[in-house]
Amino acid sequence: MASYTLRNQLLPGDLSQVALLHATIYYEEQGFGMGFETYVMESLVEFYRQYDPQQDKVWIVEGNGRIVGFLLLMHRPNFQAQLRYFILDKAYRGLGIGKKLMQEWMDFYREKGYKGAYLYTTSGLDSAAHLYESMGFQKASEKASEDFGVPLYEIRYELY
Repeated sequence: MASYTLRNQLLPGDLSQVALLHATIYYEEQGFGMGFETYVMESLVEFYRQYDPQQDKVWIVEGNGRIVGFLLLMHRPNFQAQLRYFILDKAYRGLGIGKKLMQEWMDFYREKGYKGAYLYTTSGLDSAAHLYESMGFQKASEKASEDFGVPLYEIRYELY
């Protein structure tokens, strides 16, 4: 079993490692191009610029001296929360880590009293979609897109 640690504090270098993890995994597993990497980098900067540790939280999974997983809750207007950047390196999947991260995300969401939540994902990520649905998220919309260099569906899930 792969050993890992979990922390909730952002450190210098974390955001660039998260962008690299996304770019690498989504290129290797989904064929996503530079448009996806750029999107992740820009939106991580957006997150950091409005980061409020009283309303937002990160979950950073480390293994073998590097970030191997990540998830965050980002506050949005009207007391909504956005689930973003949920990712786990292939070697760390199937160990219950993703479910643990999602449960902790849900606990923080409830603790802070958010009124609703949403996330965006893409077609082809069936395990993640199943996990979201098991936590109460429901598919709200989907649209065809080629923004990331391959044909896919962008899907929005909502939690009420």
